[in-house]
Amino acid sequence: MTSLQYVGTAVFFMSALGVFLAGVLVVANRWLFVYEDPRIDDVEDLLPKANCGACGSPGCRPFAEQLVRGEVDPGLCTVNSKDTNRVIADFLGVAMGAHEKRVARLACAGGSHVAYIRASYDGLNSCRGAALVSGGGKGCSWGCLGMGDCADVCGFDAIRLDRHGLPVVDTDRCTACGDCVDVCPKDLFEIHPVGHRLWVACRNRAFGDEAEAQCEVICTACERCAVDSPEGLINVTDNLAVIDYSKNRLASRVAIERCPTGAIVWLDADGTASKGRDARPVIRKTALPVG
Repeated sequence: MTSLQYVGTAVFFMSALGVFLAGVLVVANRWLFVYEDPRIDDVEDLLPKANCGACGSPGCRPFAEQLVRGEVDPGLCTVNSKDTNRVIADFLGVAMGAHEKRVARLACAGGSHVAYIRASYDGLNSCRGAALVSGGGKGCSWGCLGMGDCADVCGFDAIRLDRHGLPVVDTDRCTACGDCVDVCPKDLFEIHPVGHRLWVACRNRAFGDEAEAQCEVICTACERCAVDSPEGLINVTDNLAVIDYSKNRLASRVAIERCPTGAIVWLDADGTASKGRDARPVIRKTALPVG
């Protein structure tokens, strides 16, 4: 067999193989084809593409698929504007649905001007790193360390540190994605509906004078909030006031009025905290000394 014949045989074989594989692909495409509703792409284009997970889906694409299947309603996306969600609802011919906005909240008010630092920490500027070294040096073992891991991890610029080293959540920007909840080594963040107005801005478990020796705005387990509130709304457990949000309809400012430290507060819709009439005012503006 000449070299030209070898080349011709190879070309014929490769051509035949190509035709065969193309036929296999045609058959596979016919029998294995999975139909995808073209509306999914249109709905995804109307979503914020934040992939924050606040809606309960792992991303905007899966959420768009659920919307088209009618498993959820557009209002579940609290990152979108109401107008955009209404466009999605009209496009799909469904009700927009009403869902209360949820935001991240910090259970600590112990900034550097009211909470004592008992030991200086010198190391990686990270709450997680500091927490590994004797808890970070703060007198209150449950208090915020103020190094901003939560602000660093927030992909929506919804958290900043104030001048006292406390995280402040911008409720307009917050998507309730939960990244701050996961990153905080002290478990100080929780996700709540904005309708939960009563809030205990503390996680301390120490009691009375022992607690106040570490922070001026700490919960001392005095039980005044529990006594003044409707039965069952607030209970003191392990030296800390705990709110039963299943009874949220009973909540009012009455619960905060006699709190002597201001550890329990009333939150406005924008996250602004108000203390009760008996709370001692915080006058100091500078950081407390270390030690």
